[in-house]
Amino acid sequence: MHSPFRQTQQLVPPEAQRIREKRLIGKQTIEDDYAWLKAENWQDVLRDPSLLPEPIKAYLMQENAYTQAAFAGSADLQANIKAEMRGRLKEDDSSVPFRDGVFAYANRHRAGGQYPILFRTPVAGGEEQISEQILLDGDKEAERKPFFSLGCGKHSPDHALFAWSCDIKGSEYFDIRVRDLASGEDMTDIVPNSSGDLVWSADSRSFYYVEMDENHRPLKVRRHDLGDDPVNDALIYEEEDPGFFVGINRSQSGRFLFISAHDHETTDIRLLDLESESPVLRPVAGRIPHLQYEIEHHGDHLIILTNADEAEDFKIVTAPLDQPERVNWQDLVPHEAGTMILDQIVLKRFLIRLERRDANPRIVVRSLTDHSERTITFDEEAYSLGIEAGYEFDTDIVRFRYSSLSTPAEIYDYDLVNNQRTLRKRQEVPSGHNPADYRVRRLYATAPDGEKVPISLLTRRDAPVSGARACLLYGYGAYGISIPAGFHTNVLSLVDRGFAYAIAHTRGGTEKGWNWYQRGKLAQKPNTFTDFIACAEALIAHGVTGKGRIVAHGGSAGGMLMGAVANLAPDLFAGIAAEVPFVDVLNTMLDSDLPLTPPEWPEWGNPAADSQAFETIAAYSPYDNVRAQRYPAILALGGLADSRVTYWEPAKWVARLRSTMTGGGPIFLRINMDAGHGGASGRFDRLDEVALVYDFALQACGYEATI
Repeated sequence: MHSPFRQTQQLVPPEAQRIREKRLIGKQTIEDDYAWLKAENWQDVLRDPSLLPEPIKAYLMQENAYTQAAFAGSADLQANIKAEMRGRLKEDDSSVPFRDGVFAYANRHRAGGQYPILFRTPVAGGEEQISEQILLDGDKEAERKPFFSLGCGKHSPDHALFAWSCDIKGSEYFDIRVRDLASGEDMTDIVPNSSGDLVWSADSRSFYYVEMDENHRPLKVRRHDLGDDPVNDALIYEEEDPGFFVGINRSQSGRFLFISAHDHETTDIRLLDLESESPVLRPVAGRIPHLQYEIEHHGDHLIILTNADEAEDFKIVTAPLDQPERVNWQDLVPHEAGTMILDQIVLKRFLIRLERRDANPRIVVRSLTDHSERTITFDEEAYSLGIEAGYEFDTDIVRFRYSSLSTPAEIYDYDLVNNQRTLRKRQEVPSGHNPADYRVRRLYATAPDGEKVPISLLTRRDAPVSGARACLLYGYGAYGISIPAGFHTNVLSLVDRGFAYAIAHTRGGTEKGWNWYQRGKLAQKPNTFTDFIACAEALIAHGVTGKGRIVAHGGSAGGMLMGAVANLAPDLFAGIAAEVPFVDVLNTMLDSDLPLTPPEWPEWGNPAADSQAFETIAAYSPYDNVRAQRYPAILALGGLADSRVTYWEPAKWVARLRSTMTGGGPIFLRINMDAGHGGASGRFDRLDEVALVYDFALQACGYEATI
């Protein structure tokens, strides 16, 4: 052990210029000394980061240089951690193929490669007897590009073409291209400014995609006919409400395009028959406030996963295909309070649903012939489980993936007729891994209002059980997203050094059902913060770790959580690692021009229109509640091209922390000048950022930088 961050003692952190800006919102005055860090041309910067104004760029570069210098003395530690993490990756790994007719489609990585290679092979007995065919080489496409993100890769129904999309700026504007698989060359068609996804027409002559507007909102669905100029692409649907985003997908049967307009509370889906010569866009249930649903097609019916009729944890209903209106919905799988239906796959003869109860998932298989059901469950205290559909509809095989904090991922094909599972792949850890060396537990914390908050915990069995042990505590708690207790090789670099690794399943997620989410949003958002603090205190009470020995970790909305707990309980934590942190909540929710603001109002509230929402957000917004107190060490990471959590949020937060805090720290900021919300795009480049976070965690807890 040693004094944390000794390297910073010889360094002077940057000091951002203070230019006071005052705004009157209703009767409330907002003062902001660092509003200037938001570039006036921010929309242009998202598309082209080189357009960032020089004063802002200079400040961000100073922050990056300070962080780099502060961690220069632990460069060997980061290199060791990165080598460990890379050593756990099977570099030439490949996915389990999914069959589609006479081909099986899959992806793999080459040893040393950063990006996937998408390929196909002929299925035994197929008419075409050819060798493996490379559809797209991600490493080749990424050459000489500082950033590369593959959006999607989808073959046409006739298997002759391959449409793929990529983002080379980190801004999440994707260009779509089409490759002729006979020649291996891309056609001249380049469709810009898409969300990255697409759906092929049944005749393989066109595809549908979602167009992003100038504010980075997916609001239009267009059809591109191959060979035509994209400026002439037909408009299929346009969403007029900026609070609703648009997405598309294809039914498992292959017959329908589904166009979904949605916010965080309401869904509005339309159907388009891909097999019709004159398709007409048809609504399903219309836009009913607070009604949410997802649909699948089966014969002359739709099968719908929905919260209708106060089914808080969702149920499954059916509706006639020719009369899908809400009044015609009939229960198929009734609502069961406390058992949340997460997902469904509809095949020709079976309905497979993924459920979760008390933070653990299970799979239920239902015959669509005799309506009998059977359940697939697992024995570990905490684990992760997911289902995958593949390409085919007329099949009796469904695929699922299982893992736990200590058990590497296992992929099974499950025979729905014979009730048998076949292991198709077990995740390899080339450097070695013995699950028996680790212990997985499910603990519970008691929140201030008495709620029991689940905690998933991973420790080494041979680590001393002592409150002196350090702990990385991860949290998110927003949008109803649950954090699975799955296998992550990276965290072993901390656990093998004596750390505990824990996940706080706070309100705001759906680990304990939809009500768990409802009680962590809007006016009840502070429950997320107090739940996380309760989890930290419970880990101390259970002897897992000690006060001041916990490093809190979260990103995006979880970064908001990090900022909030730093304000509320700074003495509890040794450090706070906040990746792309959504910390400037009040200013962002007041700015309707920002890409995500209108769709976010149902999650956080609209402070411009609702005085109570203003008061609630103002009371917890991390940036606005930085106060004159001692703070733990803080590391904030951002991306210059991030359209979700804009770069100025962590930059402003760090500046205000340094100018306001009375002790503690140090405070670090690193802005990736070549990336967006997801950080570095390459699988190995991303490890640099993880190694920095782990180095920070180790140093915050006083570990020697050489270990």
